[in-house]
Amino acid sequence: MNRASCQAAVAFVAVSLGVTACAGTKQPELQPSPRPAGATLWERPSNLTSRDLFDGPWGRELAPDPRDTYTYVERKRSGVNLGMTVADSQGRHWSVKQPYPGALDDESPVEVALSRLLSAVGYHQPPVYYLREFILKDDWGTHVEPGGRFRLKLESLKDAGPWSWSANPFIGSRPYNGLLVMLLMFNDSDLKNSNNTLYEYTRGGRTELLYVVRDLGAALGDVERFAPRKGNIEAFETTPFVLGTSNGHVELVVDPWYRGLVNDRITPEDVRWASELLGQLSDRQWRDAFRAGGFDSTVASRYIRKLRAKVDQGRAATLRADAR
Repeated sequence: MNRASCQAAVAFVAVSLGVTACAGTKQPELQPSPRPAGATLWERPSNLTSRDLFDGPWGRELAPDPRDTYTYVERKRSGVNLGMTVADSQGRHWSVKQPYPGALDDESPVEVALSRLLSAVGYHQPPVYYLREFILKDDWGTHVEPGGRFRLKLESLKDAGPWSWSANPFIGSRPYNGLLVMLLMFNDSDLKNSNNTLYEYTRGGRTELLYVVRDLGAALGDVERFAPRKGNIEAFETTPFVLGTSNGHVELVVDPWYRGLVNDRITPEDVRWASELLGQLSDRQWRDAFRAGGFDSTVASRYIRKLRAKVDQGRAATLRADAR
C-alpha cells in the first residue's frame, strides 16, 4: 500500500485487516513540557448537570444579536472556509465562518455544538455562537448574508498562537487522553496542531494560559482526513467508535494519519473517564447543544442517540468492538 492510499484509508479498516501503519503515521515522540504558571487544559466542572448548553459558558450577554446590522471589516485570509470579520453596533468584532455557496456540508453548526459539549465537561472554549443569517453593511450596501459561526474577539482573551499535541504540559494526563477520546467520539477528522489555540485570558488582574482545541468543525461525519463529510448524520451513524482492546490499550477509530496520537496510549480508564463526564449530561443539555448549532431537531435526535450509544460503550467495564 503506498503512502497516498494508506493516508486515505479509514483506520478501522486498516486495523481490522492487520495492515501496518505506513509512512507518516508512526508514533510521534511525545515531549511533555514544563507547565507554565496559570496553564490549564481542563477544569473539573462542579455544576455540570446545571450548565447552560444553549448560550454556553460565556452566556447570553455576549451573544450576537440576530437583529443587529454588522459592518464589514475584512475578509478571512486563512483556512478552507469562507469568512470575514465584522463589527456590531456595540463596536465588538466577530470572526464569522461561513459555508461556500452550494457546499454539501457546513462546519459552523458542528463547531458550535461541539464547543458547547466540550465546555460543559470542563474544557476551555472561546465565545462562539451560531446565526442562520445576519444583516451586513458593506461596499455594496446593506443586505442579508448567509450566517455561520460567530466567534467574539475579546481584549481579555488574546490568541497567543497554536499549541502542539505532541509537545505540551499535559501529555499523559487523564484530561489530555480524555480530550482525544471525546474528539474521536465526535469523529473529529482534523487533529492538526493549527486547530489548537493557546489563549492568554486576563481576569481579576491575573493572566491564565488556556489550552484550547478551537477549530472543531471537521467532525460529526466520517473520519477520512481528506475531504471528510462533515456534519453528515448518515456517515456518523455508520462509523464505529471502539474497535476493542489490545495489551491494556483501547483501539479507537481514527484516520491513519493521526493513529500515532492514540495507538498504545489510550487506556480503558481514559475512555471510561471521558464517557462518564459526557454521560452526566441530561437530555435537555444534549438537545440545547445541538440547538445552539442550529441543527434540525430530527437530525439532532439521531446524533444524540448515536453519541449516547458511544458513551454507554465507553462506560462499560469491558470495552468490546462495535457490532457491525
